[in-house]
Amino acid sequence: MRFTPLRLIVLALVLLLLGALLPFLMVIRVLEPSFALSFFSYAVSLIGLIAGLVGMAQYGRSRRL
Repeated sequence: MRFTPLRLIVLALVLLLLGALLPFLMVIRVLEPSFALSFFSYAVSLIGLIAGLVGMAQYGRSRRL
């Protein structure tokens, strides 16, 4: 499945929000803090950042042509 630039940007936004929400829920003790959950949160945030950068680059490139 091929992602359009706007889909990548929306996916990145969702991943970044999830990457910010999970640590917040761990801090207020809604979720039990664990190494695996912290690592997952970091990975989701990093993947969201990369997906957003790729999506913005593709969007800018498609608009310029």
